[in-house]
Amino acid sequence: MLKSVIFDLDGVIVDSHPAHLRAWKKFLLSVGKSATEAELEFVRDGRKKIDILRHFLGDLDRREIQAYGHEKDLLFKEEARGVSTVAGIRDLLNQLNRAGLPMAVASSGSGERVHYILDLLGLRGYFATVVTGDEVANGKPDPAIFRQAAEKLQVPPSDSLAFEDSVSGVRAARAAGMRCLGIATPHRAQSLLEAGAQAVLPDFVGTSVSQIRKLFLSSRAETLCWEYVKHEQR
Repeated sequence: MLKSVIFDLDGVIVDSHPAHLRAWKKFLLSVGKSATEAELEFVRDGRKKIDILRHFLGDLDRREIQAYGHEKDLLFKEEARGVSTVAGIRDLLNQLNRAGLPMAVASSGSGERVHYILDLLGLRGYFATVVTGDEVANGKPDPAIFRQAAEKLQVPPSDSLAFEDSVSGVRAARAAGMRCLGIATPHRAQSLLEAGAQAVLPDFVGTSVSQIRKLFLSSRAETLCWEYVKHEQR
């Protein structure tokens, strides 16, 4: 039975990936490192900031990680002023709230950045708890962040549904014992299904609590593709 819903932040609640990519590109250039658009896709995969820094810059000591991380966060705040929520998310949050289903955020982002975005968009009050990358040793696809969110909500992982937009995020939710719905464009939908998502939605427009309950209870099938779910929603 569905008893709680746990959301990733970037690309699920807020359309922040473009701002992230711009901030990371500026940061990397500031330290003499260039990255192609394809290489920057690593940023979209739900990893912790420390993992992204080491991916691009190699082994770093704690002082460098703190300094570089702070610099990147400042750049992100400059880029994030115009970010908006993913279409339909506010309506769904209101529906879930009325249905009495507790909600959480489980994001690999730093606590400072995650709370900044939630406060900026006036969303913090919807969530009973927020778990960030600062609170777990390993980022996604490690399941720790989802397990901790479920524990704080006092709901078994098997009764929790996660929303994710990355392969590593879907794998983390599934490894935690949760069912997972993906949020993605058509060209990325299949990779989320292959990672273990029950289904993939384009956004939250027209999504109802009853539809989510139905997808939560459904048996996952490879034929349940993005186009099918989009048609069912509309």
